[in-house]
Amino acid sequence: MAKKEREQVTGRVQMTREGFIFVIVEGREEDIFVKAAKTRKALNGDTVTVIITKEAAKGQRCEGEVIDIVQRSHKPFVGVLHFAGGSAWVLMQSKNMPYDIEVDAKAALNLGGKSGQKVSVLVDYWNRKDSNPVGHIVDILGDPGLNDTEMHAILAEFDLPYKFSPEVESAADSISPAIGKKELAGREDFRDTFTFTIDPADAKDFDDALSFKCLENGNFEVGVHIADVSHYVLPGTPVDLEARQRGTSVYLVDRTVPMLPDTLCNKLCSLRPSEDKLTFSTIFEITPDARVVNFRIRKTIINSDARLDYEQAQAIIDAGEEKGEIERAILVLNGLAREFRERRFKKGAINFERPEMKVEVDSDGRPLRIYRKMSTEANNLIEEFMLLANRTVAEFIASNGRMNGSASSKAKAFIYRIHDEPNLVKLSILRSFAASYGYKTKEIENGKAASRELRKLLEASKGKPENEAMANIALRAMAKAVYSPDNIGHYGLAFKFYTHFTSPIRRYPDTLVHRMLAAYLDGAESWNRDALAKECLHASERETIAADAERTSIKYKLVEYMQDKIGQEFDGTVSGMTEWGMYVEIEPTGIEGMVPLREIRSDFYEYDEQRYRLVGRRTHRKIRLGDPVRIRVKNANLEQRLLDFELIEQDTI
Repeated sequence: MAKKEREQVTGRVQMTREGFIFVIVEGREEDIFVKAAKTRKALNGDTVTVIITKEAAKGQRCEGEVIDIVQRSHKPFVGVLHFAGGSAWVLMQSKNMPYDIEVDAKAALNLGGKSGQKVSVLVDYWNRKDSNPVGHIVDILGDPGLNDTEMHAILAEFDLPYKFSPEVESAADSISPAIGKKELAGREDFRDTFTFTIDPADAKDFDDALSFKCLENGNFEVGVHIADVSHYVLPGTPVDLEARQRGTSVYLVDRTVPMLPDTLCNKLCSLRPSEDKLTFSTIFEITPDARVVNFRIRKTIINSDARLDYEQAQAIIDAGEEKGEIERAILVLNGLAREFRERRFKKGAINFERPEMKVEVDSDGRPLRIYRKMSTEANNLIEEFMLLANRTVAEFIASNGRMNGSASSKAKAFIYRIHDEPNLVKLSILRSFAASYGYKTKEIENGKAASRELRKLLEASKGKPENEAMANIALRAMAKAVYSPDNIGHYGLAFKFYTHFTSPIRRYPDTLVHRMLAAYLDGAESWNRDALAKECLHASERETIAADAERTSIKYKLVEYMQDKIGQEFDGTVSGMTEWGMYVEIEPTGIEGMVPLREIRSDFYEYDEQRYRLVGRRTHRKIRLGDPVRIRVKNANLEQRLLDFELIEQDTI
């Protein structure tokens, strides 16, 4: 009988400090474990072909062996430069790179490199006979520990730029700011309509504004005005090519790495008060009970009357007094937004209302304060009108202008923001977890049932310790929102049609949406669907990279903040579990660290993956997600951005 042919798959390498790897395969539920001796010198981020040598069994991972390195990663590694005799090395301290990289000493010196400096290095090759990979230095980042060095190191790690080339800067500076007859042709003039912006207090780029007007029939006209980036950034120009490559602005703890040069994002396109600005707008007629009875999509010109931050807008909402035009506009719009929001949740939208972690730093980038911030009604006001604009544009294109709630077979190709239904198997784990706390849920058979039961669970557990754990499990079951020319709707928002139209200063897909929308309004033929699919894939990938870099910068600052707290004790909550450790969020900051299971002295704990709990082999004590614990800070590793905690147990206090 012929031997069964072993399965081969291709995926991306996620490496560990110990040298073994996990291969992540798109569409495959579990990753593939590869021992260090079977990696064929693959490194973190590489694309490899793996042959399956051992299928997954209960409590064990699927195992494999690398048989081919399809492509080396284009992302550099970050390490410390070291000269030894006539040789030079980049010494690695990363949690996903166990090997030092040899570089050419003369080339390193020519770049101005000095021993002890942080550098970014790209691996060129790793021959079988060589004990270490060989590469070349991409950039000298600076002295370790300095804030700029560390932030640049994070950007380098994710292959993100921290400056624009002289060519791109020059091209941006040469764009004409003129607004004359040519620029005004075909635009609807909103300069005499009351208009304002609401943004974070420290924002510089204002890419959306709202206009408000009371109509004679008792309805309200509300304009959602978006910076007309596509007027200034033309296809194929140096600025456009750079914006496409970046894909999105990146928000690190202490800085913004913009998608567009300063001339555009903070000047030409920013909807600053008392300045004429070119915009692309969706204008709605809305009844007092929040029904949209009419709309139009137009190229426009505005002149913002006021610039508010969220705190100022919230103060107006809290006061509830119509002292003047701005107060009336905000109070009416907030009432409409409340109704939009309530209807959205009734239709199945899921509300993961979780606090956002904020890091306050001083002028040198040192963390001063860690706090968690919840969205306010002012945030929700802006969010609801941006959602309305995005949804309207998407439905307008998908329905071929009919706006009847159904897609048209004649619809032209477009970029949609899609969000698939959650993983029902993972949601069944949530049901089991909730049941252990006494919550009863119905069988989840489809996405509609899932959203209903999730809302009930999150509402019933609100304010209780297990609420955060339930939200975490639910989030893990959720699909990731991406860009696609194939519309399947947005599950999380409960929208049949959705796109990104409202942030072209910081998101390249929005700029493309503006271009397509303008072309289609002028009767242009449909864009090529295959080309659009490639743009969507690229934009989704850039979004993921930016989000990872942002999280990494926050993690670095959290570890830096905890460096002088070694030995201190904190109350916390169990926030996550793996077979090797228990993650704990400490109060009141929400900073997360890990308690290694092997270092819990009272018992040997095993991870019960199905029930999200740890079970003591001898005592049978159970530790669940959401359980309160007390920990001691044991170590704060800045290089690997890791916090180690020690569990304080009652019998050891």
